[in-house]
Amino acid sequence: MIVTVEISMYPLQENYKDLITAFIERLHTYAGLRINTTATATTVIGEYQAVMRMFSEMLEWSYTAHGKAVFVTKFIPGYDPQ
Repeated sequence: MIVTVEISMYPLQENYKDLITAFIERLHTYAGLRINTTATATTVIGEYQAVMRMFSEMLEWSYTAHGKAVFVTKFIPGYDPQ
């Protein structure tokens, strides 16, 4: 099953722009996912298991590498905006 996830990241630190950029750059290291970034959010589209694995790993990496952040997400199962 395909899932589309919209992610907005709000780091709780002064250098938030650098942390958001690092998060987006790391997202692009995942093969098999389509990633589209706009001014307010990043959309990730792919197979459900791959997207959920990516999301879990990215949350852990973000917290370990940079500390606390707020993530606002929208999950749309079965939607592929091709």
